Amino acid sequence: MEFAERRHLLLYSGSSHPELAEEVAKHLGETLGQVDIHRFANSEIYVRFLSSVRGAYVFVLQTGAPPVNEHILETLVMLDALKRGSARRITAVLPFFAYSRQDKKQLAREPVSAKLMADLLHTAGADRVMSVDLHAGQIQGFFDMPFDHLTAHPLILDYLSNELGGDLVITAPDAGRVGVADRFAKKLDQELAIVHKRRDPKVHGEVETLHVVGDVQGRRCVLVDDMIDSGGTIVKAAEALMAHGASEVYAACTHAVLSGEAPRRLEASPIRKVMVTNTLPIPPERGFSKLEVVSVGQIIADAIRAVFEDESVSGIFGGDN
Repeated sequence: MEFAERRHLLLYSGSSHPELAEEVAKHLGETLGQVDIHRFANSEIYVRFLSSVRGAYVFVLQTGAPPVNEHILETLVMLDALKRGSARRITAVLPFFAYSRQDKKQLAREPVSAKLMADLLHTAGADRVMSVDLHAGQIQGFFDMPFDHLTAHPLILDYLSNELGGDLVITAPDAGRVGVADRFAKKLDQELAIVHKRRDPKVHGEVETLHVVGDVQGRRCVLVDDMIDSGGTIVKAAEALMAHGASEVYAACTHAVLSGEAPRRLEASPIRKVMVTNTLPIPPERGFSKLEVVSVGQIIADAIRAVFEDESVSGIFGGDN
């Protein structure tokens, strides 16, 4: 008995970012699958998919938005339900990969939580994972399954080119972002600068000293980073650039974590515009006048379509992912 393979794509959303999931579904020409997700009285999570997933190629979109740990567990429960429902292939689509900054040990007796996340996803039932602009590329090596690394860099490059034009200095806010800033500078044919910072590894979120490497006098500077969390690093970098004679400072990053006082801090900073993407939801109360948001919905949809059709994902980005 022989059967011609018939593929069926199903896209489901967790509760962290349904707006992005709806947008991705629209780009795919699909309708989000129905899933019952609720909490028991003691806060335990219940999940049930409301139609058959047997033999389907299933994609679950869930991002690392607060409450982060609750959304992680919700993702794992969803993956387990799909595995037990006999889905043919399960892909976890995680636009912002939670715990990505804990990718190595810096002090004794620390965890490597990003690796733990990879193990949890694999155990729960994921056959494949995709994410956008990891904090560190080495995280891909933590997975014993295919990992598709998407990037929002084309969106950021288009924004910088169309909105700001030329005569820019692409600036890395710390040594860890030099590679990304250098690629941006080459793509835009602009100059590169670096803000070198010193941190106390025992005090999280505080920068001790800043030094600017590069000529920024009278120039418009663009700080590029993978995420803005508390805003402390990027605001201090902007202040350092202005102190060294920069005429204007802009910021562009993929993930708008915007924890705590970040919106107020960025609004009061010398940064003229903060460009981010919607890998994380930004509630109205976390917005501010300098913030501009572009969507990664089309990029994620294109990657899902490529995976479903067994086409190249890197081809979407010209190999730059």
